[in-house]
Amino acid sequence: MAKPNGKNDGKDVELENPEHELPPAEEDGYVERQAGAETEDRTAAPGSELEKLRLERDALLDRLARLQAEFENARKRSAREQQEFREYAVTDAVKALLPILDSFERALAHRDNAREFQSGVELIHKQLTDALGKLGVRAIEAKGQHFDPHVHEAVEMVETDKAKDNTVVDELQRGYRLKDRLLRPAMVRVARNHKH
Repeated sequence: MAKPNGKNDGKDVELENPEHELPPAEEDGYVERQAGAETEDRTAAPGSELEKLRLERDALLDRLARLQAEFENARKRSAREQQEFREYAVTDAVKALLPILDSFERALAHRDNAREFQSGVELIHKQLTDALGKLGVRAIEAKGQHFDPHVHEAVEMVETDKAKDNTVVDELQRGYRLKDRLLRPAMVRVARNHKH
């Protein structure tokens, strides 16, 4: 035993309580590490439900991204096709009008001869009417017809007893339809007759 003055007299010092030794630090750490490893294994197990859901989510996000890209490409392609259609939609109409332009040039070359010039203008009128007819353009009947506000535009009411009330007595400008669509109403004078 050590003396109270703290000097050692050469004898071995013995511990009074040898049973208070600490256990090795590794053993406690080993138990903690082992418990943590079991927890990690449960969350990241390859066949676990959570892992299956993660894989399914990733697959759906990937599919969504591909569908969005396809939709954007289709939208751009459609816009490009519409633009091209607008640019070239008049091609057939222009081709149909080119022979009429040729006829105008021939008629103007004979303007000194009144008869040939008139016959050239009549030919041009017929060609133009035929070309527009092939495109679906039709003149609106007006003179002698009952006034129809859907296809006629009245610019004047004329007091007369020679025509029935609300009858078109004169056509100032011809109206046209393109198939079933109104291109331009006919500008007309309409009879006002209180007797009929």
